Amino acid sequence: MKDWRKDIFDIVETESNALISRIYDWLMLVLIVISLVPLAFREQTSLFEWFDKVSVSFFILDYLLRWFTADFKIPNRKKWQAFLLYPITPFAIVDLLSIIPSFNIFNRAFKLFRLTRLLKIMRVFRFIRYSKNMQILFKVLHKERHILFTVFLIAVAYIVTTALIMFNIEESDMFNDFFDALYWATTTLTTVGYGDIYPATDLGRIISMISAILGVAVIALPSGVITASYLEELREAKKEKEAEK
Repeated sequence: MKDWRKDIFDIVETESNALISRIYDWLMLVLIVISLVPLAFREQTSLFEWFDKVSVSFFILDYLLRWFTADFKIPNRKKWQAFLLYPITPFAIVDLLSIIPSFNIFNRAFKLFRLTRLLKIMRVFRFIRYSKNMQILFKVLHKERHILFTVFLIAVAYIVTTALIMFNIEESDMFNDFFDALYWATTTLTTVGYGDIYPATDLGRIISMISAILGVAVIALPSGVITASYLEELREAKKEKEAEK
């Protein structure tokens, strides 16, 4: 006899391609957007409170349904172990943190309304659960993590090196301490360049130009890796969908 909880699991989990599962995903995405709208305003109206109550009611239901079917999500554990482990899984923690602020627990305990609003922003991360494209992107980042980490180390090493050079050759008031040099090196390498800190000497400007040029290359490296891997994942997903047909 088929476990009816498995049907619930197939609906709430994004791995399922059934129509009802896709409708459920889109409903949750819409509710996430609605719940974030009040955070864009300082004044909280009764309409915004209604938005929050409706959305958080669905979030609670979703959380309970996922917890209720945790043994299907964590099949390599016994049932009771799966139910105990689910609340401490990353997505479950994000879900819980997005729900708790609506009960104003932090308001009463600490009188920190800003903290409550900040925790509500955690609902943004719920997009990852319901968006297949976001899941593919995170899969790509995990797959290429070694290359991306290497590029990150190269960028950090270059930032520190150019910051040390600039800090020691520049005698202007722009670089009062090493942190100013690090800030300048980071904005230059990423080609942002706010212009609030800049070199005054010719040698400093030459180093700044070199840093900006190399920054384009360093930033382009992970972009190319992620794009190529993302396209590969999309092709594989398309092949799997065609094979199912």
